Amino acid sequence: MSVFNAPHAYSTDQNASFIPQWSPQAQFAGYYVAFEKGIYKKYGINLQIIAGGPYTAPFNMLEDGKADFCTAWLSTAIKKRSQGLKIINIAQIIQRSALMLIAKKQKGITRPEDLNGKRVGLWRDDFRLQPMALFKKFNVNVTIIPQSNSVNLFLRDGVDVASAMWYNEYHTVLSSGINDDELTRFFFHEYGLNFPEDGIYTLEDTFHRNRAFACNFVKASIDGWIYAFKNTEETLDIILKYMKMANVPANRVHQRWMLMRMKDLIITEGDDKNLGILNKDDFYRVARSLKENRLIQKIPDFGVFFKRCVNHVQN
Repeated sequence: MSVFNAPHAYSTDQNASFIPQWSPQAQFAGYYVAFEKGIYKKYGINLQIIAGGPYTAPFNMLEDGKADFCTAWLSTAIKKRSQGLKIINIAQIIQRSALMLIAKKQKGITRPEDLNGKRVGLWRDDFRLQPMALFKKFNVNVTIIPQSNSVNLFLRDGVDVASAMWYNEYHTVLSSGINDDELTRFFFHEYGLNFPEDGIYTLEDTFHRNRAFACNFVKASIDGWIYAFKNTEETLDIILKYMKMANVPANRVHQRWMLMRMKDLIITEGDDKNLGILNKDDFYRVARSLKENRLIQKIPDFGVFFKRCVNHVQN
């Protein structure tokens, strides 16, 4: 597995603040582990992690100077950049989309063409980009049903197909008693519709003012992810600690599933050689979809949008 060269000693720590786009959970394990294990400190960063959630907007926090770094979906970031917010991607963490559609095989749904005429639960906004692209690609017409944060409508057959994140809602469905082999899974990346999700973002000004500072944040975060994947039980202890501190319901079994799926989404080729790199084809795939759906008018320049911070070396 690839690693970074050990950071040199720093004479002083630089203060930094970071906000993930949601509440503490294993989706963000690498950051909490890097904080708890003193990895940010080793890179000269005195970090404050601000708990995200439904009532915080990470990009607003960056714009208002309340946070130096945040995580966000690539599609959201491209829209914000197109709207004039000068944010840049300094590390693409998730390489493979976790968004999926799930259906019960007993409904006769085993391939995309079988979605025609079905009731499909979809979330709002960016969550609809890939499903709509899939429907268009296979020329199917569906009845869209707004989906809440719960999968109960799917479990009660209120919809034929539901949206799910592989690391979250899909496991909730399995935990309800439905077996994996009873479900048809539509992973968008398997249909040429890979829209990577979580990346690390900062303002252009922050990056250009001190590139080493921004890149050290990235390197420490990636070291945190590598440590998290190598030390599962310790990582779960750390995540559950922060979930409880944030009064978020904590379930070790579910968080273990989430952590293992995050590994599948981040370490996609069996090693971490692509960790932190935004693939240009993925960027333009997402940007073109946003433009086709009239969510942006102009596609940002890739060279301006993504600034590479990582250079991996082999053990």
